[in-house]
Amino acid sequence: MRDAFVRALMEEMAANDRIILMTGDLGFGVLQPLWDHYPDRIINAGIAEQSMVGMAAGLAATGKIVFVYSIGNFPTLRPLEQIRNDCAYPGANVKIVCVGGGFVYGSLGMSHHATEDMAIMRALPGVTCFAPGDPAEAEATTHAAVRTNGTCYLRLGRGNEPKVHEGPVTDWHLPAPLTIREGSQIALLSSGGILTQTAEAARMLEKRGISAEVVSFPCFKPMDQFAVKELSERFGILLTVEEHNVTGGFGSAICEIVAELGNGCRVYRVGLHDLYTAVVGNQQYLREVYGMDAESIADRAEALLHEKRTDA
Repeated sequence: MRDAFVRALMEEMAANDRIILMTGDLGFGVLQPLWDHYPDRIINAGIAEQSMVGMAAGLAATGKIVFVYSIGNFPTLRPLEQIRNDCAYPGANVKIVCVGGGFVYGSLGMSHHATEDMAIMRALPGVTCFAPGDPAEAEATTHAAVRTNGTCYLRLGRGNEPKVHEGPVTDWHLPAPLTIREGSQIALLSSGGILTQTAEAARMLEKRGISAEVVSFPCFKPMDQFAVKELSERFGILLTVEEHNVTGGFGSAICEIVAELGNGCRVYRVGLHDLYTAVVGNQQYLREVYGMDAESIADRAEALLHEKRTDA
C-alpha cells in the first residue's frame, strides 16, 4: 500500500503545487521518488511527531495541503492533542497518514501495534477517516483525501499486500463501500487491510456450501448509512472484521447505524476484544492468534448461520 500511496501522491503533487509531505524521519526508501521530483516540498521533521503536526497545521493555514507520514501509532496517538486542537478544530487541510495499521509491525510489540487508532480518530469531530483494503483502494483514497477539505486520516498497510481488486478503483466516490464478492446468506464487512482475510474466508465458505458477500469500506467515517441500511435489510446477519479493537472501531460504527434502524438485523464483530496484544509475531501469526485470519472468520460465519437455523 505504501507504493500505491506514493504513486497517487506523485500524481497529485504534479498537478497541485500546494501539496507538501512531512515525514517523521522515516520512509526514505519508499519516499525516494518524491524526494527526487519534489525536494523542496518534502520536510523531514525528525522524530518529533507533536511538533510535526503543529508545523503541518501552520503550513495548512497558509493554504498548503499537508500530508503527515509516520508508522503505526506515532502519527496519531503521540500527537493527538495537536491533531485535535490544531488541525481538526479549525478544519486544517492536514492529512495524517499511518503506515502499518493493525499488526503490520507485529514483531515490534504492543507499542507498535496500531489497534486503537480507528476508534480514536473516528471520535474526533470533522475528521474524515480512510482505511483502504488493498493497493487499488489505497490509490483511490489518497486521491480522495486530497480533494476532501479539512483534516483526514489515512490508515495504510505496509508493503507487498495482495491485490484484491482485479484492476484500479476508478469510479469510487466517498463514502461508498465496495462490493468485492456477491453473496446471499451472510455479509462479511471490513475496513482496512484485513480485507484479504475476509475475501479468502468467503472462498472457504463457498467450498462449504455457504454464500457470503464481501464488502470493503475504504472510508469508515463518514459511513454510508444507506449502504449499511440496504445490507442490514438484505441479510439477517452482518459479520464485521477489523484488525483493531472492537470497542469504538469499524464494527461499532456499523452497530450504531443498525441499532437505530431497529430492523432485527444482528451484527457480530471480529477483532480484538478490549485487550492489548501481549503476543509478538508477524502480522499473519497475530491474526491467527486473535481469531481474525481467514479460517477463523469462515468458522465464525458458519457457526452464526448454524445458530440462526437452530433458533428458527
